Amino acid sequence: MIAIQDKLVSEDILDHYFLCKLDACKGACCWEGDLGAPLGLDELKIIDQVLPIVKSYLSEESIQRIDSHGAYENYEGQDSFYTQLLTHGPCVFMTIDDHGIAACAFEQAFRDGKTNFKKPISCHLYPIRVIERPEQGFTAVNYDRWDICNPACQEGKDRQLPLYQFLKEAIVRKFGEAFYEELSSAADYVKANPNS
Repeated sequence: MIAIQDKLVSEDILDHYFLCKLDACKGACCWEGDLGAPLGLDELKIIDQVLPIVKSYLSEESIQRIDSHGAYENYEGQDSFYTQLLTHGPCVFMTIDDHGIAACAFEQAFRDGKTNFKKPISCHLYPIRVIERPEQGFTAVNYDRWDICNPACQEGKDRQLPLYQFLKEAIVRKFGEAFYEELSSAADYVKANPNS
């Protein structure tokens, strides 16, 4: 782990390669797993605000699920919220494009200029996962390895694209430009000093 500002960053983010290969995985991170996308408390209000617009991109099944269960759910009474899932697993905000690849209704509305909310930051950052521990005074920034992303790891390696560079926009969105610059400098140092 490397300390940058008040964050503990996994070195894997600096020295592993990654480039989403949607034609291989078909966006499986949108429908695999036991919970929906993790949401920040600040995102709940935003989702409530953009929901009427985003619903126009959703299937009838997703709309019915949101209407009956809400757009997000609280996990075991904690301050942890996740996007709602359909009964058979996918995120309620998942859509399928003409090529059979999962897409995000939030991102579609954003690209169409209908909202200013690109998508939940946890989705934008994936496969980076952020664990905030304010009571302990730090935030952990980890690389979440998942076999569905193996083609993305190979594609990134083939193109020599480090994970942190692939996710620059999302990292800047979450932590700011200064953090990204420090992260990039740390990556350069780690690369130049592999044994330190």
